[in-house]
Amino acid sequence: MYNFLLGAVLFWGFFLNWLIVKIVDPTAVLDVMSIWMFFLMYFASCLCGIWLFTRSTRPVISFLGYNLVVVPFGFVVNIIVAGYDDAIVVNAMEVTCGVVAVMMMMGTVFPRFFQKISTTLFWGLGLVIFFEMYLLFTGRGQPGWIDWAVALLFCGYIGYDWARANQIPKTVDNAIDSAAALYMDIINLFLRILRIMGEDE
Repeated sequence: MYNFLLGAVLFWGFFLNWLIVKIVDPTAVLDVMSIWMFFLMYFASCLCGIWLFTRSTRPVISFLGYNLVVVPFGFVVNIIVAGYDDAIVVNAMEVTCGVVAVMMMMGTVFPRFFQKISTTLFWGLGLVIFFEMYLLFTGRGQPGWIDWAVALLFCGYIGYDWARANQIPKTVDNAIDSAAALYMDIINLFLRILRIMGEDE
C-alpha cells in the first residue's frame, strides 16, 4: 500500500503537468506577467510547497505542499516543451522513464552506496546551480557539459530518494514526501535530457 500510494501521488503530479501542457497556452502565461515575475512566483510557490511537505507530518498538509510544487513546475515544463518538436519530447520522456527505472533498481539493490554519496550530490548540485546563476546574470552562454552534469546528479538523487523512501517508516505522510522528492528529481532529469536531445538535433 505504501508503494502504491507513493506511485499514485507521483502519477497525480505528472497528470497535472500533462493537463497544464495540454490546456494552457505557454505564450499567454508570459503575456500576462514578466519573466521575472513568473520566476518570482515559481520560486515562492516551490519553496513554500517544499517547506510544507518536509515540515508537516499531516498527509493533507504535505499533499498541499506537493501540489504547490507540481503546479509551478508544470508551467515551467509547458514553456520549455513548447520550444521542442513533439518527437523529441516523446523520446526524452521514454529515455527518462528508462533511466528512472534503472536508478530505482539500483537504489533498491545498493541503498548504502546512495547514502554515502548524498553529501556529494548535495554539494555538486549546489555548485552547478551557483555556476548556472553566474552564467545567467553575466549573460554568458551555457556550456553543454552542464546539462550532462545535472542529469547525472539527478540520476544519483533518484537512486538516493528511492532508497530512502524504502528505509523510512512506511506512513502515508512519508509516501507523499517521498513522492514529492522523486517528482522533482524526475522532472529535472527530464528537462535536462530534453535539452541534451534537442541540442543533438
